[in-house]
Amino acid sequence: MDAEGFRKYGRQMVDYIADYLENIRERDVVHRVSPGYMRPLLPDEAPEKAESFDEVMKDIEKIIMPGTTHWHSPHFHGYFAAGNSFPSILGDMLSDAIGCIGFSWATSPACTELEVITTDWLGKMMNLPEEFLHSSEGKGGGVIQSTASETVLLCLLAARTRTVAKYKEADPSTDEMQIISKLVGYCSDQANSSVERSGLLGAVRMVKLLSDENFSLRGETLRKAVEADKAKGLIPFFLCASLGTTGSCAFDNLEELGPICAAEDMWLHIDAAYAGSAFVCPEFRHYMKGIQYAETFSFNPHKWMLINFDCSVMWIKNSSYLVDAFNVDPIYLRHSCEGKLPDYRHWQIPLGRRFRSLKLWFMLRSYGISGVQEYIRRHCRLAKEFEKMILDDGRFEVVTQVVMGLVCFRLKCSNKVTERLLGEILADGRIYLIPAFVRNIYFLRFAICAERTTSDDVKFSFQVIKSCTDRLLQKVSLKNGYKHVPVINIDAPQHLETEESKYSSDSSTPDVDQ
Repeated sequence: MDAEGFRKYGRQMVDYIADYLENIRERDVVHRVSPGYMRPLLPDEAPEKAESFDEVMKDIEKIIMPGTTHWHSPHFHGYFAAGNSFPSILGDMLSDAIGCIGFSWATSPACTELEVITTDWLGKMMNLPEEFLHSSEGKGGGVIQSTASETVLLCLLAARTRTVAKYKEADPSTDEMQIISKLVGYCSDQANSSVERSGLLGAVRMVKLLSDENFSLRGETLRKAVEADKAKGLIPFFLCASLGTTGSCAFDNLEELGPICAAEDMWLHIDAAYAGSAFVCPEFRHYMKGIQYAETFSFNPHKWMLINFDCSVMWIKNSSYLVDAFNVDPIYLRHSCEGKLPDYRHWQIPLGRRFRSLKLWFMLRSYGISGVQEYIRRHCRLAKEFEKMILDDGRFEVVTQVVMGLVCFRLKCSNKVTERLLGEILADGRIYLIPAFVRNIYFLRFAICAERTTSDDVKFSFQVIKSCTDRLLQKVSLKNGYKHVPVINIDAPQHLETEESKYSSDSSTPDVDQ
């Protein structure tokens, strides 16, 4: 394809993308294909001779779209939002065209410098402590990673290196592996599975601590765990606190956890993958109280801030901890301007990196701070609208406080009936939800995800849930020979039903890649 062909088909593709997103309500939100559906539709080998791109365009609807789950549909309410906007898409297009591999300032100064500036913009939008900014006089700053999962691993490895160095300095004869064998990190039992996985990859113990009745990790729980582990000769070194958990959007208590981490010289990392976007709105920043104790903080603009995947931003107070952990500096990567601006290859696991700050820059300039704030607030208003519909119906209960764009709800019945309701909803196919299971409570998660979601879309989704509930409860009533399904108080002891032991709090909430 030459430049003229690119202009022709580029215009066609832009039109196709615009039409796809503008008319996405007309598509079934979830695919209806079976595993292996694509194999009969494609030849066994790549074509020997070039094909017309007209034929490729035709096959998008024939082959690709039937197997696509439409995350940007206003009827998609699973997981959390997958960010998207036209300015962000355009930023990725330009990034792909430039195609630089920005592992150092010298390889593409614009790639590095725009990332420094835009991560500072974001940090100031959320009122992060100055130590997290490149513009401060310290060693802090922001960096764009691929996912929050990668960020947790990065921070754990940096914390491990820092702790090992501290103990080696105190006693140079101490064996490094012996120190690592004693390290123990902590997280809430509500933390994303990526935290436990980071412990496995970093070869350190990762202990899940019991959260309170609001699914929040509290200081006293951490204190007791630290004291018990120190008594066993272990070395507490890392805590990953969650602001907006995957299952229920719960918030760990940073004001209580932070001072303990400071007193014990533990690295505090804050994972705010979803909820962090809301901190651009001042009314949500009280959830950040205690952030001054953190060494690192991250959230995903590619979730709830109109940026398409991937774009996870991490801030660190002292970047030298990352450089010390990952610095391998062969001569062919060096350049004459080292030290004047970050060489981001030292701030991440991969060497190469994309020009991801372009899409962030395009979006922030196109929406402005006020536009992003209104987007977040609108989603929160829609969640409250849905909560009211659920409560007004009378057959449902809301499991956790609705503070952002997620509503966790269940039927006032046994876990099994709520699970069957999800089956009815998925079989119906008009909307998409996922479940969670916390403290022996099986519930459904209704997340406001798409940029284009309106009040009418939320009403439509509730009507689908209502009609599916009508059908299900009719079946249950007929089967059991009574007119009404018995209500079970979720606070009562009988709620802990032994036949539901098949559920696991580690697996019932599918994790989207952070």
